[in-house]
Amino acid sequence: MDRAETVQPQTGWEGEQWQSAAGIPRYRRREPEKSLLHETVRSHLKSFLAELEQDRSGLPRFVVAEFERYLRCGVLANGFVRVRCTTCGDELLVAFSCKSRGICPSCTTRRMQGTATHLVDRVLPRVPMRQWVLSLPRWARFLLARDPKLITRTLQLALRCIFARQRLRARRQGVRAARTGAVTFVQRFGSALNLNVHFHCVVPDGVWTRQEGAIRFVPLPGLSEEDVAQVLHRLERHIRGLLQPRLEALRDDARPPDALAASQAESVSALRGRPMDAGAAKQLAAYHQGFSLHAGVHLHANNREGLAHLCGYGARPPLTQERLSALPDGKLAYRMKRRLGDGREVLILEPRELLRRLATLVPPPRAHLVRYHGVFGPASKWRSSIVPEAPPPTCPAAAAAPRGTAPDPRPEARPPRPLDSRVPWSELLLRVFREDVLACPCGGRRKVIAFIDERPVIERILGHLGLPTTGPPAAPARLTSLDGDPQWQDDVPELQQSLR
Repeated sequence: MDRAETVQPQTGWEGEQWQSAAGIPRYRRREPEKSLLHETVRSHLKSFLAELEQDRSGLPRFVVAEFERYLRCGVLANGFVRVRCTTCGDELLVAFSCKSRGICPSCTTRRMQGTATHLVDRVLPRVPMRQWVLSLPRWARFLLARDPKLITRTLQLALRCIFARQRLRARRQGVRAARTGAVTFVQRFGSALNLNVHFHCVVPDGVWTRQEGAIRFVPLPGLSEEDVAQVLHRLERHIRGLLQPRLEALRDDARPPDALAASQAESVSALRGRPMDAGAAKQLAAYHQGFSLHAGVHLHANNREGLAHLCGYGARPPLTQERLSALPDGKLAYRMKRRLGDGREVLILEPRELLRRLATLVPPPRAHLVRYHGVFGPASKWRSSIVPEAPPPTCPAAAAAPRGTAPDPRPEARPPRPLDSRVPWSELLLRVFREDVLACPCGGRRKVIAFIDERPVIERILGHLGLPTTGPPAAPARLTSLDGDPQWQDDVPELQQSLR
């Protein structure tokens, strides 16, 4: 669900904010239909899809559905929740959200915050942590993007090598039968909205062992450059053994690529990185023939705020709306976080080229972006003895409800699962915006009274309040030539030649 908008008849619109008769500011909807990204998708989606269907078979259904859900997200005409104050009767309408994992900035940001909160509060114990970042060559990124099962097997091979090094370092300290674990974020994007499948692994900088019937944590000594280099050498050998046969089979495949495969090949080749300068190499990092492993980020056991930031960075969305702007000629400018190898700080994209890049970043259905291994895995017998106890909720309304349930669920909703770890909606908004959305200015508490999803009821309520009863329409398809970036087009033959 979205942030809220005041809808009581006695309130009025003054400037950019709803205000009550007493002049107290109220919550308002985020109005996604007014954003540049929403306008771009709305204006060019049908043309983009028609163009791909004309040239090739078109995009898979799950990618198209991702764009369609985004256009419906946060729009009151597509359904909402009625929230009423139990003291003064003030009402809010809260629009439904799409809960997508791909392109919606609002839902992916909320998912990022919820994931980071869950990991810090319920999964990662108070021990030193280290981040291992594994990047792969371009040909390997393309293979992993095409097959989610390869992502799972590649990650298993990489963590097997990291865990083996952890146990070796523990044996040097005299610790036997040691166990460790990891929480991994599978990121499919780079800083320039290019397809770049890589892994951010949060690994405890130590091991667990059973001593005198109790499970104890044993920290490990400092990591060395040799440790990182040997881990990279070993995992590169295993990953090449896994992916090289797939690469040979792809080269022998004479079938033309579908629209998504062609877009992924272009996105993987969109940027060329300069060779790594030995003098500019990062500390605790190793590089070899496109494979890179970095383990320089270390957090103290008591740095929970830094751990939350690290988990949020791993679960972050691919696109930030604040960095996207429109140019006078109709093109879009995306300001990147880091300067590219050729010195560019801003990407200049055609609207449909932006949609093409976003389409390659949509994760396939049932492909997890957060993975748990070792002692953090759901089947680990040591997990219950290692993970921390859940803290009490920070939202007063959530404190009165059982953990894992919304403050005011539907009356007919099923009972909560005992192990449900989802952060309640109001508590999550309190963590993100530092505002209690269920606290009324009169001092009372707001309560969810109805979920409105039937079309006649939606139109009757919105019409009575003078609000639009339909969402903004999408522009019809217009088939025109797509003038891509020259650098984008020049990189495509190189990757196609390497794959064939």
